Amino acid sequence: MERKLSKSKFDTRKLVSVGLLSAISIFLGLSGLGFIPIPPVKATILHVPVIIGAILEGPLAGALVGLFFGLFSMYNAFVTPTPTAFVFWNPLVAVLPRILIGLGSYYIYAIINKALKNKLSGFSIGFAAVCGSLINTIGVLGLAYFIYLDRFAKSLGLTASAGAKAIAWIGVVNGIPEAIVSAVITVPIVLATKKAFKRK
Repeated sequence: MERKLSKSKFDTRKLVSVGLLSAISIFLGLSGLGFIPIPPVKATILHVPVIIGAILEGPLAGALVGLFFGLFSMYNAFVTPTPTAFVFWNPLVAVLPRILIGLGSYYIYAIINKALKNKLSGFSIGFAAVCGSLINTIGVLGLAYFIYLDRFAKSLGLTASAGAKAIAWIGVVNGIPEAIVSAVITVPIVLATKKAFKRK
């Protein structure tokens, strides 16, 4: 009986965490606070709650937060369309990579942390955050390239070749700052949470 109650509390905690982190991600997107100007680009941190959820609550929680993040991306693409918004109308582009952020971040963290025998937790968390951010960047832009290259290029008045270069450029100038910012934000939050709740 005690075991069942413990499991119920554990499940409830995860559910609350998923709801809270999903709400934070959506709030960051709607308010504009999820975009940090790092000239000449704006780095997004909308995926950071996904990474935090994955590391703290496990792969399923991370995947669920990623799911909500992806669904919000689709919604946002429909209600505030841009010339390239059609890319995010496709759940393969908008949702799948965001679910993979949660799965990838957790397993990368777990593997690195185990290899280091729970030492250098900050490094394990930061490395997982960087990888999670890159999963988002490479997943979204990679699928956009393979599925929508011609349409993407035409929407910007470019040739297919120039469109491919534009996608690669976005990946570099956005992806690297976003990965760094993700680690900078994720490490102190996760370490503080683990300390406060005495988690390993």
